[in-house]
Amino acid sequence: MTDTDLPTDLLQRFAAIVGDRYALRDQTDIAPYLTERRGLWHGRTPLVLRPGSVEEVSRIMRLATETRTPVVPQSGNTGLVGAQVPDASGHQIVLSLSRLNRIREIDVQSNTATVEAGVILQTLQEAADNAGRLFPLSLAAQGSCQIGGNLSSNAGGTGVLAYGNARELCLGVEVVLPTGEVFDDLRKLKKDNTGYDLKNLFVGAEGTLGVITAAVMKLFPKPKGREVAFIGLSSPEAALGLFNLAEDRAGPALTAFELIARTPYDFTLRHGAGVIRPLADDWPWYVLMQVSSGRSAEDARALIEDILSEGLEKGLVDDAVIAASLAQADAFWNFRETLPETQKAEGASIKHDISVPIASVPTFIERAAEAVRSVSTGARVVCFGHMGDGNLHYNISRPLDGDDQAFLDLYRPMNKAVHDVVRSLNGSISAEHGIGQLKRDELIATAPPMAIELMRRVKAAFDPAGIMNPGKVI
Repeated sequence: MTDTDLPTDLLQRFAAIVGDRYALRDQTDIAPYLTERRGLWHGRTPLVLRPGSVEEVSRIMRLATETRTPVVPQSGNTGLVGAQVPDASGHQIVLSLSRLNRIREIDVQSNTATVEAGVILQTLQEAADNAGRLFPLSLAAQGSCQIGGNLSSNAGGTGVLAYGNARELCLGVEVVLPTGEVFDDLRKLKKDNTGYDLKNLFVGAEGTLGVITAAVMKLFPKPKGREVAFIGLSSPEAALGLFNLAEDRAGPALTAFELIARTPYDFTLRHGAGVIRPLADDWPWYVLMQVSSGRSAEDARALIEDILSEGLEKGLVDDAVIAASLAQADAFWNFRETLPETQKAEGASIKHDISVPIASVPTFIERAAEAVRSVSTGARVVCFGHMGDGNLHYNISRPLDGDDQAFLDLYRPMNKAVHDVVRSLNGSISAEHGIGQLKRDELIATAPPMAIELMRRVKAAFDPAGIMNPGKVI
């Protein structure tokens, strides 16, 4: 045993809570829990616990606090900032929520779903659909990500424009505190001014304050009409003009407005499996726009046609195709959802998940391109994202003939160059992916000192033993 190993008798005490079947100790079984999808972090742990009830989670956390054993909560392991990965010391244990996977209730009259943390996002979407309702949170990883992780990272996605992010979709939570105490706030209230809004301390906290075990999520009436268009444009300024026009004409019926630059569009055509070319001609920029109507399919069609017609008249739109069928609409969305993964085939990349005020999106794109060139003249900007809420995935691929490692060595200066532009526009360096390990040091170095101090006070109040996902966020 090394000085960083956890004692065997302690591991046995933890394992006894869930039973040997759900206490993983073989390193082959543990391996999938020790890294994340980008391969940036590789941790160590002697034990992965897979509790099947809130009571078991409570007992685990009580023992962890008693013995000061660090715990790393993990849901679907789809996070992109390393919050779900243990460190390399080997003295942190992983707490997997995947067995807490029951949908406790679908209440169509209250338009709510009460679900456990391990419910897969797509499973909740399908359950809502079967009940005649819509759960609008939509992510590329929805087939494997879980609700607990969605809430812990305050996930965003393509539906934020109309429905809000995970925090706005959550009415109540059930949380096991580091002490093992259970905070049961599974209420369906849309109005509640009885003191502090405690649930929002846990949503977005990335498992540093407690373990979310269940939540009450909002559902919505299913739209009666949905129209999707793929649009070619000349510039981000034209895209901003079209967005303002669409929002003015459609209001809340505008349910998606995704911006895509030519480079990621080409990457997707080149490397995306099963994608179709949305437009016959090539354009510098593209928009995927969706209009939904609660009245009728005809209403949605009329709205999107009016928007595109006026956009053409004003010179904002150069080309557009409205999906002629549900299958074509799904194909347009498949193109957008396939896009992020196609960058891998182009070599090493440096990624940024930023947000700026919507009106500043074109300015950011212009200034950030200059900043990228100042660090690497041949680097390729891969810009796409949710223009309707100001969130862009501003990724940088290495030069065509460049060396992967040499480019990755530019991570810090590239990061600083892009994030300096973000800060100059009063934006955020983490729009929807969270802080985790990836941006922790930068957050501490650049956030207002009083903000960091308040976060540390909150952390100390909830987790005085310092066992909840240590080394993440702050």
